[in-house]
Amino acid sequence: MAEPGVLRTNRAFRRLWVGSALSTLGSQISLIAFPLLVLGLGGGAAQAGLVASCSLVTRMVLRLPGGQLADRYDRRRLMIGADLVRLATVGTIPVAAGLGVLHYPQLLAVAVVEGAATAVFAPASTTAVRDVVPDGQLAAALAKDQSAMAAAGLIGPFLGGWLYTVDRILPFAVDAGSYAVSVVLLAATATRPRPAAGAAARDNRVTAGVRWLAGQPSLLRLLVFVALLNLVGSAAEVAMVVTLRDTGSGGSSIGLVMACAGVGAVIGSLAAPRVMRLFTAGQLFLVIGVVWAGGLAAFAATQRPWIVGPLLVVLVLLTPPAGIVIGQAVLSRSPRELLGRVSTAVDLLLAGLAALGPILTGLALQGLGIAPTWLVLAGLVGAATLVAALPMLRDGSLAAAPEAAPEAAAV
Repeated sequence: MAEPGVLRTNRAFRRLWVGSALSTLGSQISLIAFPLLVLGLGGGAAQAGLVASCSLVTRMVLRLPGGQLADRYDRRRLMIGADLVRLATVGTIPVAAGLGVLHYPQLLAVAVVEGAATAVFAPASTTAVRDVVPDGQLAAALAKDQSAMAAAGLIGPFLGGWLYTVDRILPFAVDAGSYAVSVVLLAATATRPRPAAGAAARDNRVTAGVRWLAGQPSLLRLLVFVALLNLVGSAAEVAMVVTLRDTGSGGSSIGLVMACAGVGAVIGSLAAPRVMRLFTAGQLFLVIGVVWAGGLAAFAATQRPWIVGPLLVVLVLLTPPAGIVIGQAVLSRSPRELLGRVSTAVDLLLAGLAALGPILTGLALQGLGIAPTWLVLAGLVGAATLVAALPMLRDGSLAAAPEAAPEAAAV
């Protein structure tokens, strides 16, 4: 996990990392600006939500095909092409605004096209890390990725809101600029990430990654546990906003409390190497389950922002190390010819279940009330932790070396 080898001498990784971080920051900036722009153009809340839904649905539908492309073609060229599409698409917003012809249907089209390009870029970017970083430095590289993503998630919404107050089109110009910088950095990358030559022909099915993952019981068991945590986490975001609002907190207080999650993610990503030395993978996820169950139960007892905020920091603190463990396990164990499809299968599992969280929370809040909803969420995490505890503690194979390619290819 030597940092110098990853950041100081590995120019290919450094360019890939910086480009991806800037691109993510730009996306976070426009994420908050999109609904604001829809409302600014005279649209309603439903129209603003439809824009976000179009982007999310497009990414979900094209996630597996995007992984297949990452396994079959030059990943560097895929990333450059996807960023050029995103640059051109998002760039139409400032141009149309300058010409006075910006309308809601264009925003819907931008959301769909950008979502499709992101579905291609994401698996290529994820799997390219293994192509430009030696196996011994993979955990350190993933830790740097986690740090960048956490920082972008914390800074992006605040920066996007501020840029929108300066000029409502400025966030989209900055987002387009981030894609342009990413293209330049990728084009200058000396080590060009490529899939294993000729390997994709062994199993060219879109579902090959899903099939391989189904044959990895220890990894799949962990992913199901994490998917449940993601479901509860997405539910908790909605429950937190509703709880704080109904107990008298204002918008600024709610925003500050929710930002504490980003603070926890940044701190956790910086502390990840040390945390991963202290705990085995099984111990780490067991601690996360216990902390989450206790923290969510505490939210049922208190809704004071000055207590809830620090609790959020603690709850999120260990999620970056957990993400690194999962990423390292997936990238090191997956056959190279299936990397893209396995990574997208994992993303689909983790993100797909989380999409149900807000809906289920809304129903629970209406039917049960605030405190019982928090107790239900805590109970779900507690029960899942009890069920998964022994298997996770006994299993030491998460960081195992990749399985033999011929066996994996035959899945």
